[in-house]
Amino acid sequence: SWIACALGVAACNAFFSVRYVRLPEMLDELTVEKDEEWFKMKKRYLKCDLLILDDWLLEKVSGKQARELLEIVEGRLRTGSLLICSQFSPAGWHAKLGEGAIADAVIDRIVYRSDIIHIEGDESMRKRIG
Repeated sequence: SWIACALGVAACNAFFSVRYVRLPEMLDELTVEKDEEWFKMKKRYLKCDLLILDDWLLEKVSGKQARELLEIVEGRLRTGSLLICSQFSPAGWHAKLGEGAIADAVIDRIVYRSDIIHIEGDESMRKRIG
């Protein structure tokens, strides 16, 4: 999360638009009744140059949440960059997204167009830095 925020600040300093959100919060916002406010919220996630999604797949998502996630990931392919912070490797994502075609689509769109920075350690980064 700290590295993602630092990259977000660097992007802001280079005059790119950045939006940071925790995945659970974004899914809560996007899985409500679809009205005018919902469309505005979705556009905010699609229009920025860099979208940072923190706490990626800490818990299993519902089918409705997975569909909304696919729409955001698909939309980001055409509009800007996506930075994902996760405690799990991509190999563990499928179980959190479900076993269907939507999970395959989300993972394919992310993994095959990405650079992965893997940080290993037995203890929290907060403990190592402090």
